Amino acid sequence: MLIRLTDRTAPAPSEITPEALWRSRRDVLRGAAAGALSLWLPPALAAPLKASPGPFQASEKPSTFDEITRYNNFYEFGSGKEDPAKYAGSLVVRPWTLTVGGHVQKPLTLDYDALFRVAPLQERVYRLRCVEGWSMVIPWVGFELSALLKQAQPTSKGRFVQFVTLERPSQMPGQRTGLLPWPYREGLRIDEAMHPLTLLAVGLYGQTLPAQNGAPIRLVVPWKYGFKSIKSIVAINLVEHQPTTTWQSVNPREYGFFANVNPAVDHPRWSQANERRIGEFGRRPTLPFNGYAREVASMYSGLDLKRWI
Repeated sequence: MLIRLTDRTAPAPSEITPEALWRSRRDVLRGAAAGALSLWLPPALAAPLKASPGPFQASEKPSTFDEITRYNNFYEFGSGKEDPAKYAGSLVVRPWTLTVGGHVQKPLTLDYDALFRVAPLQERVYRLRCVEGWSMVIPWVGFELSALLKQAQPTSKGRFVQFVTLERPSQMPGQRTGLLPWPYREGLRIDEAMHPLTLLAVGLYGQTLPAQNGAPIRLVVPWKYGFKSIKSIVAINLVEHQPTTTWQSVNPREYGFFANVNPAVDHPRWSQANERRIGEFGRRPTLPFNGYAREVASMYSGLDLKRWI
């Protein structure tokens, strides 16, 4: 059964681009994406993905393929926003191994092809909000993380989910620096991981993920700041205690475990009250939980979101 999630921030029907025109624009963008991907990925990987519409679609117009793939945070390839697009072409994503272990009844090992067969692929148009104050709208292709976790069957001790990125300095030049402790690590509570909005993405704009966007598989948690959505995942572990995440270990004053988008809590060095949508002039107000409050706020009932950032 599909769960239809509503969006309180959606505009009136009269303000929405007609569906036929919207879909025709997306077809054009997908065609452009297919050509662009061939520049970054081997021919065998620059392939279209068959996906059905997902149960949630953000109302805003998606950012362009060029914006999504040329302005990124992926410190494994450098700290500049353009560095991932410049250097990620060196990453070899096939073969690939993703393991699911820890407190589970059925540990899993998935190769590259199995990543696309965990569950039927869906397209999910999600807002992305980065802690630095910029945002995008991205048409991801993937499946709910819960589908994979259910196959592994977490035990009662699996209260948190830890994620680990590939560590391969020979292909990831940013890992040859001391910028961060490698490999990159992230984590979620089990209820966050099982929420139907939480996605494992294997593509965008109907194509397999470009390397700079986290190929071949990445996490997408749309109500949290972007650094929570870890890229190029090689391990998912169910653990009993809250795992230490990379940015939390580097600078706990600025980066908390939860990292829920909260316009009322400023970053120590800048305001979070508004954001810059890539491709637009000016700024727009930041929405609590990035506009997904109706779907996720109940998970944090009783939690002081100013203290537990």
